[in-house]
Amino acid sequence: MQNFIDKLQSSLKEGSFVKLTLSKPVGTRLIAYVGTRLIASVQGQSIEELRNVYVKPIILKNEKMYSFTYRYERRDETKNYDAEQTLEVITELLSGIFLNASLFTLTEDVTLLVSKKGKATVMCKAVKEQREQNVQHDKVKNRLINTDNPWWFKLGLTTREGKVTADMQHKFKQICKYVEIVDGVMKNVKFDGKIRIADMGAGKGYLTFALYEYLTQKCKYDIMMEGVEIRPDLVVKINEIIKESNLKDFRFVESSIESFGCGCQQTMPKVQSSEFKVQSQLDVLIALHACNTATDDAIIKGIKSGAKLIICAPCCHKQIRQEMEKSKVVDPITRYGIFLERQAVMITDAIRALIMEYYGYKTQVMEFIEMEHTPKNILLVGRKSDAPVDKESILKQIEELKKQYGIERHYLERIFD
Repeated sequence: MQNFIDKLQSSLKEGSFVKLTLSKPVGTRLIAYVGTRLIASVQGQSIEELRNVYVKPIILKNEKMYSFTYRYERRDETKNYDAEQTLEVITELLSGIFLNASLFTLTEDVTLLVSKKGKATVMCKAVKEQREQNVQHDKVKNRLINTDNPWWFKLGLTTREGKVTADMQHKFKQICKYVEIVDGVMKNVKFDGKIRIADMGAGKGYLTFALYEYLTQKCKYDIMMEGVEIRPDLVVKINEIIKESNLKDFRFVESSIESFGCGCQQTMPKVQSSEFKVQSQLDVLIALHACNTATDDAIIKGIKSGAKLIICAPCCHKQIRQEMEKSKVVDPITRYGIFLERQAVMITDAIRALIMEYYGYKTQVMEFIEMEHTPKNILLVGRKSDAPVDKESILKQIEELKKQYGIERHYLERIFD
């Protein structure tokens, strides 16, 4: 351990320090700061796991400093220290929080491995290639959305300066991932003219705004965007933000998913261009985490409106689970409660995919975000296709699934009525 600390001290003193990574935390820790000192494992408080620490040199106000990025489970925190403080903080972090450390200098790579019993091993490897230091402070990130846009502050995602707030870091990453996936599937669909998009159950509008911004500002698509939300207070608030931001061909409407587009939704103030009208036909329908059968209502709406692309992230698969429990059909998998739950999820979404294929959609089921962040990580994507469909075979598959698990009827089958 002292050997590693000595090499770290030498690299800081000689100016050969390039970067350092701390990993493999001993356990879940709450890290508190008193000046540059850290206090770990504070009992009786809400704890959050510190996963990694990344250190790199920067130039700050014409002085060389060292930037520490503390990576927690759902957020990052940055602190800057001088060389003396850096040595002190890293020494403390290695004294009982992290078991692994990787130091990169201009001349060698130094790895510290500490066993759970406290035995430390240091491995050194000379650097053969020429290595440079990167002391750039503010790295420009190629983000899919621009957090400097005023609507993100009004939506509560950022500060006035355009910085994502600490408690919204996870939400911001999730939004960017959604946008990346939607953009990827849209590129494989041919659209003619203005693209009409509806985001069902849009909620607070984070994804709706992100998609509108990305598709209009980055991709230069000509779109008309509607966020469909049943809560009137949210609809009024979001429409005010849209109006204040002067965003064209964009609005929120107060409506349930089932009623949307049938003339039942509340008429909203005309805050967009006169060209924007409620369309009975859609090009893209999005429904993320629409609970239980609301996902089915969204799929029905997409199919009946002739949408070229349907994107759903299903949630709360209660209907099929209740059917399976009621039928009391048990096999070696569903006899266990937790497996019954998971099987119900798979059967629900499998039948949804089959019904979409029945109506001419090429379907795909994918994971859209790491399982560690949320168990609701399935994305169901349907692209309208002109390929011939064997409807009889699809209906047979659906009936076999239902019979095997004692399911009387899948809610989405109401589209056949």
